Amino acid sequence: MSPQKNVLAVIMGGGRGTRLHPLTMERCKPAVPLAGKYRLVDIPISNCINSDINRIFLLTQFHTASLHRHIQNTFHFDPFGGGFVDILSAEQTEKNTDWYQGTADAVRRNLQHFRNFPHELVLILSGDQLYRMDFRKIVADHVASGADVSIAAIPFPVSKVEGLGLMRVNDDLSISEFVEKPKDPKVINSLAISDKLQAKLANPNGEKHCLASMGIYVFNRKALAEALDNQMTDFGKEVIPSLLGKKKLFAHIFEGYWEDIGTVKAFFDANLALTHPLPPFNFFDQSAPIYTQDRYLPPSKINRCQFDCVVFGDGSIIEDSTIGHSLLGIRSIVRAGSTLKDVVMMGADFYETEQELESNRRVSRPHIGIGAGSHIEHAIIDKNARIGAGVKILAAGKADGNYPHGIIIRDGVLVVPKGVVVPDGFVL
Repeated sequence: MSPQKNVLAVIMGGGRGTRLHPLTMERCKPAVPLAGKYRLVDIPISNCINSDINRIFLLTQFHTASLHRHIQNTFHFDPFGGGFVDILSAEQTEKNTDWYQGTADAVRRNLQHFRNFPHELVLILSGDQLYRMDFRKIVADHVASGADVSIAAIPFPVSKVEGLGLMRVNDDLSISEFVEKPKDPKVINSLAISDKLQAKLANPNGEKHCLASMGIYVFNRKALAEALDNQMTDFGKEVIPSLLGKKKLFAHIFEGYWEDIGTVKAFFDANLALTHPLPPFNFFDQSAPIYTQDRYLPPSKINRCQFDCVVFGDGSIIEDSTIGHSLLGIRSIVRAGSTLKDVVMMGADFYETEQELESNRRVSRPHIGIGAGSHIEHAIIDKNARIGAGVKILAAGKADGNYPHGIIIRDGVLVVPKGVVVPDGFVL
């Protein structure tokens, strides 16, 4: 049976998104803008569509309004294919009156909705990762191995596995042990894959590798129901380890680009990496495109500027500025004489009308975008921010914390949150 008819996909929308704060002050994690024109949720949904999986549930509970608008405006399926993207937010029932308590708890509470659709397998995905993966391969391996649960695993050199959940894998790819974020070098080395598995990697030479869980799971329908017949709340920390010795667990090795962008720094670095001449993630691959909302914006307009490694979203207007190693989102406006370096600018949700521009001038309120003669480095400028003329904001040498006019430094990255107003001449 094809994945389209046999597999349900479940995307975890995440909790409060505290690691991505302040980008999640007014939106949930899946709705955070990415790469100038996309949203984080576009990645797993596009991977599903490109893998012939078109029945998709998205589980979320915080600040869902913008996510609902994006899904409704973007993903439309014909009535004959049976496809959908359905958002399931936390809801009060006779049995539950509180929020989702974790990834496993969220899936458990929605099993009743999944039962309405014929399926034998459930594909569980994260909503805050950047990668391109053909899920048909992990589904095929899952069926061929006779597994109850398959876990996507990515090889990492033993020197770079800090902060990752590791698994001990036998030569047949069956899983015998999980270790959550080990720090002891002896433990890490003991989890390294065998020489036989190392030889099968795309780059087998060099440092030994461990296999890290990607947080992507394929469950047999029955195995999922049995695994959740308890009070465990999290897949990675509780449910998966509890299945060792009880169910058949197998690893599926994935060797492409994969980045967990759940923190401000990881989000910042992943976006700026897209400005490189040969970025690690290729949005130009038309064999497996990333889909997003078609906004019907005009092309960007660039006047007398100097650029070096810059990505622009549609509908931007850039005047006589110097911009390096930066990514500018849709409807970004940068006025004359500005300098941007290492900046992720998310752009705007709308253009201001002539009446709004005149009203701004009367009350000395900056227009949306970046004002003339401003200098910004190592920063994220969230949507609809208003940065006045002659502003200078740099993250270098400043500690994490809250600063005037709503500016926040997190993970060493300066963030101007959504809708914040920075007055003319402000210096930080």
